[in-house]
Amino acid sequence: MQKYKLNGETIDSVELKALCISRGIKVSNKVYKEMGKNYRVYPDPLKCNCMILPDGTIVQMTDLQFHFKYLKSALSWDSIKQVKYFSQMNTPFSLDLDDSGKPTLYYNKEIVTEVSFPESTQFYKQKTSSGLPFLGNAVIQGRQWLAFQCLWPCDYACAGQSCEFCYFGGVFENLAKRKKPLPKIPTPMDVAEIVYYAVIETGYCDSIQITGGSTFNHDKERELIESYLQAINKMVGRENIKGEILLYITPPKTPDGVDNYFKLGADRIACSIEVWDEKLATIITPGKINITTRQRHLDVLEFIAEKYGPNKAFSNFIIGLEPYESLMEGAEYLASKGIIPTASVWIPFGRPVMGSMKAPDLEFFRNVKQGFAELYKKYGLEPAGASGINVCIERDIWRYVNNT
Repeated sequence: MQKYKLNGETIDSVELKALCISRGIKVSNKVYKEMGKNYRVYPDPLKCNCMILPDGTIVQMTDLQFHFKYLKSALSWDSIKQVKYFSQMNTPFSLDLDDSGKPTLYYNKEIVTEVSFPESTQFYKQKTSSGLPFLGNAVIQGRQWLAFQCLWPCDYACAGQSCEFCYFGGVFENLAKRKKPLPKIPTPMDVAEIVYYAVIETGYCDSIQITGGSTFNHDKERELIESYLQAINKMVGRENIKGEILLYITPPKTPDGVDNYFKLGADRIACSIEVWDEKLATIITPGKINITTRQRHLDVLEFIAEKYGPNKAFSNFIIGLEPYESLMEGAEYLASKGIIPTASVWIPFGRPVMGSMKAPDLEFFRNVKQGFAELYKKYGLEPAGASGINVCIERDIWRYVNNT
């Protein structure tokens, strides 16, 4: 794995990725103007930009100047301005072209490394046959993943119990408070057409992530997910999706409610706990604690692991929201049962959590990397994908363990 010099320290790609995600980046307009001609880099936060480190590590590239403008239009900006750490919503990272025209990452104006970008795509200019734009409904992450990040609204958010860190939850909660209409839910045909374009017509992607909001009605959610999978199977063919299909679901009331998802082609299923410390979780993820309950998450995850074997169930943790000790307690518990603990780096400038937008330091991320690496090795766990997802570091940690 590549090494870099940063502020006098030697760090690796996992650590650099975590720092860039949690701090954001100031991107020069020259990068968009010159690199945007042939590569996937846009001055639009909805297009989920990423950069690629020299060893192939995929890194979310959140340009703060555009990100803040978008947040202001979507969330209650007054609540953000009053945050204690608002003055720290800045970043030492910048991205510019060097003297030879190569895109280069800087830390406090000191060169860190050259970077590259994925190849260009017409993906975000497309619409489905019903007129639904791809933009705002799906994103391409890295060189592999087609992600549907929130296919249906979150009932918990609309009821005022959204996860504090969740950008989409903030949007739904804001719309519900203002009694505004919620976004249209894409039809199964819409989803299948987007998958067909990304996987078959253009070959941009080989794996799919399907995520929706938490729901009160599991039967309704099950019908939605099954209809999406059936439409994908009919139009695309599961055999033509060479990678994986990941589902992020609300845990059903009876664990065997997941069985048909596997029959329809899902490879792995997440019932994400997010925060292990239950006192903190009550504040940060109120809907998941008060409505779904911690036990229901564990029941479904353990059912999957016992029936389908290790590496089939996983649970996301938002890295940076709780102390290292409680995070690792939860990760160890799940890993010991064959459930993959996955790691999504908290983006503090998305939404404040418990009145804070302060990101963890390098030592915290370094400890998480080492701790998760030891768990993956000890329990024989392998996170999804060939390359990583923009804000998640679990596959990068696995590559670190295996020196690939």
